[in-house]
Amino acid sequence: MKFITLFARSLVIAGLALVLTGCLDEEQQWNAKEIDGMLPDLEFTLTRSDGETVTAEEYQGQVRLMFFGFTNCPDVCPATLSKLTRAIKAMPADLQDDVTPLFVSVDPKRDTPERLGEYVNFFYDRTVGLTADEPTLRKLAKRYRTTFGYDEPDERGNYNVSHSAAIYVFDGQGNARLLLRSDLPTDQITEDLVQLARQARS
Repeated sequence: MKFITLFARSLVIAGLALVLTGCLDEEQQWNAKEIDGMLPDLEFTLTRSDGETVTAEEYQGQVRLMFFGFTNCPDVCPATLSKLTRAIKAMPADLQDDVTPLFVSVDPKRDTPERLGEYVNFFYDRTVGLTADEPTLRKLAKRYRTTFGYDEPDERGNYNVSHSAAIYVFDGQGNARLLLRSDLPTDQITEDLVQLARQARS
């Protein structure tokens, strides 16, 4: 009888350990691709849409979503901005202000600070529009292992800009944490942002 009692207790303890382990694993799960230690911390010196020069420290403590694009982008950029806006607004109200999207224009020839500001504010008033001269932008893109390029202008001088659709997610300390794919469902983006925002407050 004593052996049976001890065996039963062992089963209960083992079961609790499995449950607790499952809870811990669940807390560490992400929908987006984890990039901890794969990319450098967030660092930049760029021109904001209000004409001010800003650095990454300006938004320290915030979960930052950085991606590259341009205001004349016909599809990827507006779709991305719309999706991120929906994802953030689906977060608990008290956490929404802890997330800041950073839209970096790689088309400084056409995207003046004023134009950039009007563009990002159309989607979400907390999105920060940033740009710089081309050499600075190329250095920043290289830092995060991406690139961009310009097509030949047409007879009217219009041209397309090729760029990555990836969204880099940095935590409150500026550490690279996640890479969001363009096809990731909005609700899954929200889940990841909520988890990161709560971690930033802890």
